[in-house]
Amino acid sequence: MSEQTFVQQLVQESLPVWEKCLHSEFLTHLADGTLDEACFKGYIVEDSLYLREYAKVFAWGMTKAKDMQTIRTYYSLLSFVNESEDAARLHYLKHFGLTDEGIQSLPLRPENRAYVDYMIDTARNSEGAAECMMACLPCMLSYSWIFQKLLKEHPAVQDAPAIPVKTLTKDAPYYAYQAAVCPDAARVASHQVIEEHIGTSGKDYRFEEKPHPVEALRDRTQDNTTIARGKI
Repeated sequence: MSEQTFVQQLVQESLPVWEKCLHSEFLTHLADGTLDEACFKGYIVEDSLYLREYAKVFAWGMTKAKDMQTIRTYYSLLSFVNESEDAARLHYLKHFGLTDEGIQSLPLRPENRAYVDYMIDTARNSEGAAECMMACLPCMLSYSWIFQKLLKEHPAVQDAPAIPVKTLTKDAPYYAYQAAVCPDAARVASHQVIEEHIGTSGKDYRFEEKPHPVEALRDRTQDNTTIARGKI
């Protein structure tokens, strides 16, 4: 049996906590479609306040960076939170008759406040950019693990029939969502980092277990930012 990496060891040690999260009442109802809308509304508000604080960790990462590549990495992460994740939560805030400005004065729940304070304090008092990454890594790793497990335990959530993009009309909600989440994909920081990496190493750095199911996205020597973005 091969020796585990440092991150793999951290994941294994965290699994008992993540298992509890996976089987929490919130995710159980989310998976089976019985989550109360008021509960989801509360989550969106709390998540909005969380992301505001979470973004500060990446800002601290940039101040601790010793080279431009590290700054670009943190800028890419900050851009993802500020552009991609923001668009989704703003969409739901609007759905619930709320505004981002209107919720900013609300207090974070004690658990939320304690977690973001820990991340920010760690980033602020760290010796370098690596510690800033370690402070926010549990969020990235836990979300990935929990929702991959959730999909395996509740595969029915993916049973909705796929609709070919070519059959959608120009006013389809899909295109409105794409325009809100990522109006100009080529200018998003994460895509700019990908382009730069392709330019220096010849291929995309993102890990994949198997070829992309969409044939047009299988070429790892270029970053396709146009496919399915708008009606042709």
